[in-house]
Amino acid sequence: MDERESTHFGYETVPPGQKASRVAAVFDSVSSRYDLMNDLMSGGLHRLWKRFTVAQAAVRPGMKVLDVAGGTADLAREFARRVGPEGEVWLTDINASMLRIGRDRMIDDGLVQPAVQCDAERLPFPSEYFDRVTVAFGLRNMTRKESALTEMTRVLRPGGKLLVLEFSRVWKPLEPLYDLYSFSVLPWLGKRMAGDADSYRYLAESIRMHPDQETLRVMMTECGLSRVRYFNLAGGVVALHEGVRL
Repeated sequence: MDERESTHFGYETVPPGQKASRVAAVFDSVSSRYDLMNDLMSGGLHRLWKRFTVAQAAVRPGMKVLDVAGGTADLAREFARRVGPEGEVWLTDINASMLRIGRDRMIDDGLVQPAVQCDAERLPFPSEYFDRVTVAFGLRNMTRKESALTEMTRVLRPGGKLLVLEFSRVWKPLEPLYDLYSFSVLPWLGKRMAGDADSYRYLAESIRMHPDQETLRVMMTECGLSRVRYFNLAGGVVALHEGVRL
């Protein structure tokens, strides 16, 4: 298959048109146990990584924030508390099952903000509308990452900030232990706790196929962002990239 006509679903090479539906099947399968599995897989560290992202976003009252692939709304809920009644937080996800959970969590917390099902590669928002755009653990699942980054940059106002929290390339000495955990423990946890080993095997594979820290930094720069930098968290297991729209 021509590389220009293919993409990756984990280690498998598939036509671009198939990836979105297969990723959707993964999240339909795990949505009801998604938050529990995040706690188990990371030992609760994902909460600290997201807290760091919220702090770096430096959201202020009255701001407009877009949370792309926001899923169960961990970031969106925190942003909604910070923007206040004059601000806006748009929770979006391509997957209806995940978005439904996130929307309900927002409502349960008394946070009335819009939730929109949409594709990150074709965002239904005007250019230069948002002060902040975030995507946490969603970019690696997107078929055309450059297109998604370009869209997220498009909807940022000049001076606005894009923040990308994602699994990345772990510190080299940790690789053997990390690989053992990823390809043995994660699928076992997935089978025992969510009844789905394959989805968590895909998770481990998708992390390995995602661009490393420096490659993603360059990609973000080429999409029109300036002052792009990244922070390695947990020895590079996760990295937070941020850039400012020119």
